Amino acid sequence: MSEKTVYENPLNTRYASREMQENFGDEKRFRLWRKLWIALAESEMELGLPITAEQVAELKAHEADIDYARAEEYERQVRHDVMAHVKAYGDVAPNAAGVIHLGATSCFVDCNSELMILHDGLAILKKKLVNVLDKLKKFALAYKDLPTLGFTHLQPAQLTTVGKRATLWMQDLMLDYENLENLQSHFKLRGVKGTTGTQASFLDLFDGDGEKVKELERRVVSKLGYGRVYGVTGQTYPRKFDYNVLCVLSQIAQSAYKFSNDIRILQSMKEVEEPFEKSQIGSSAMAYKRNPMRCERMGSLCRYMIGLPMNSAVTASTQWFERTLDDSANRRIVNAQAFLTIDAILNLYLNVAENLVVYDKVIAKHIKEELPFMATENIIMECVKAGGDRQQLHERIRRLSQEAGRRVKQEGKENDLLVAIEKDDLFRAVHGRLGEILDVRKFVGRAPAQTEEFIANEIDPILKENAALLGEKGVVNV
Repeated sequence: MSEKTVYENPLNTRYASREMQENFGDEKRFRLWRKLWIALAESEMELGLPITAEQVAELKAHEADIDYARAEEYERQVRHDVMAHVKAYGDVAPNAAGVIHLGATSCFVDCNSELMILHDGLAILKKKLVNVLDKLKKFALAYKDLPTLGFTHLQPAQLTTVGKRATLWMQDLMLDYENLENLQSHFKLRGVKGTTGTQASFLDLFDGDGEKVKELERRVVSKLGYGRVYGVTGQTYPRKFDYNVLCVLSQIAQSAYKFSNDIRILQSMKEVEEPFEKSQIGSSAMAYKRNPMRCERMGSLCRYMIGLPMNSAVTASTQWFERTLDDSANRRIVNAQAFLTIDAILNLYLNVAENLVVYDKVIAKHIKEELPFMATENIIMECVKAGGDRQQLHERIRRLSQEAGRRVKQEGKENDLLVAIEKDDLFRAVHGRLGEILDVRKFVGRAPAQTEEFIANEIDPILKENAALLGEKGVVNV
């Protein structure tokens, strides 16, 4: 059968990184299962159960010796993936076969390995997130002084700067970073809890010695490199944790979606543009087109990601008593796809943020077209200082502005409000001074300083703390 005859997930074939694909791959998952079985057997041996050092050594010697074909054949027979892998492991470590999975339930390997995979996935995303912040920082500082039209309601508003606008994108991501950090700081494994979370099987193995059961859990978790477990569980770790994770991922998607939409609008205005390669084709029909395909792809993936937490919310709310299995097939899909999707989004964000193109002359042209309207209050104030009547000045400039706007909209002419003001004796106090009054640097407020302060006070500490993670580049595969 040709590989092109069956559906392949585009998150794998087109969008997500190899690193994230491998994080959710079967190879990693089943190796983690074996690490868990080794940690369990070794800890049980250390605490006095009849398991020999030779058996533990045999398990370790065959940790990576996974016969997937044999495991799949066993699963077809027993309809149970964990027991299929227990049998396959026992085939290559026959002397230890009888002690594999001793006292444990399937969720010992399934839940703990899933949590470790999610933990590693968060680390991959954190690395990419701080690199996006680093690239936006460089962009913001490079353009902190470049005035540009601000927009409210998608209508021209008071001026800001290109760099200051980038800090808004950064602040969204900073909030996402803080939420991600919070998830990581409260991370726990399921631990060694038994079938319904009571540890009854382990208490029986240790002849009622509860302290040994607690020590077993501590040792197993420590051998895996973790320090905390949920104090109580049913058979599984709390499915609300999946929801918490996907909510943070959704928030990253929300931030990226806003950025991608802003860039798409700016590119339509020809002010700021995402990278466009020499041989890239924007349209199969319109050869001149320079479509923002990276940001459009970001938006498309973000839209998908934003809807995923609802799936986990339903799963968490429909877990009956100590557990039900209707979460299993669902979670195999939604958790992996959420991480692969955010990975793909951040790859695009990295690529775009590092290669944004700014057209300052177009930006200046747009300011020139709108600034006369925005400067009317400044002009009125200058005339009042010279003894003019504010109400009379306001009414006259209102009429002149409306007429100038009419000519722009209905006749396609340039904004000649300033020419009209220069000709009107009521405004003679500012005649010859309009160039000075309309200096665009006077209309951006503290935008340049705000940009510097925000980066120094809030972004630089994050980048300093994560300096070892910097240096990532965004790769667009297709």
